[in-house]
Amino acid sequence: MITLSSDFGSPYPAAMRGVLLSADPQVRLVDVAHDLPRQDVRAAAFWTRFVLPEFPPAVHLLVVDPGVGTDRAALVVRAGDHALVAPDNGVALPAAQALAGDSSVEVFAYAHDDPASNTFHGRDVFAPAVAAVHEAGVANVEDLDAVSPADEYVDLTLPEATVEGAGEEAVAYGEVLVVDDFGNAITSVPGPFIDGAARVRVNGERVPVGDSFAAVAEGERLVTVGSHGNVECDVNRGRGDEAFGLSMGDSVRLERVE
Repeated sequence: MITLSSDFGSPYPAAMRGVLLSADPQVRLVDVAHDLPRQDVRAAAFWTRFVLPEFPPAVHLLVVDPGVGTDRAALVVRAGDHALVAPDNGVALPAAQALAGDSSVEVFAYAHDDPASNTFHGRDVFAPAVAAVHEAGVANVEDLDAVSPADEYVDLTLPEATVEGAGEEAVAYGEVLVVDDFGNAITSVPGPFIDGAARVRVNGERVPVGDSFAAVAEGERLVTVGSHGNVECDVNRGRGDEAFGLSMGDSVRLERVE
């Protein structure tokens, strides 16, 4: 199985699928998303860390590449029974660590020929690399002639919240990691911070805590824990980012209100 994730929109992903199918017409291809936030490496890292662990062993093509056409490297990252192929900008590391579990992540550089285009390495560099890794098998990545251990590579760690105090005095300092298509402002604050709380203050404003969007009336704000395990600032049938005045990267201060 090969999965594909990018910020390419349409029709560029079809060209990558064409390369992969030309290499193996029987390969199973699964499109994860091609509408990841444009050129946003951190958002892509967050979403793929959330989604890819749901898959059985696979080779994952992940291309969000603001540095396309530069001398940044192409990487193959082995994570347990999975492999990720991506540009060397950190985008693959959070997902790889989630996929590896207790295993170590192994990072390899992938040497490639000069691409036909300096603006479409997804087709010319990463899709052929994925095809080669898939053919060799994840366990045999290091046997590929184009692969060598990466001595240096860009790491990326998603921000974590800081929690001070305990109980009624607890305060969490975090930030908005991403805003999804529904307008839910997903923060770096871990879900357990609001366990058992009926209300919290978000940047000083008192807001109810709910187990689901329907815990409040339509159009009302709430704080809840999303399926990714982080605290979200939401609106029942509305946009949380607009109602809370939050955008990706904004600071968030949460206080428990007992």
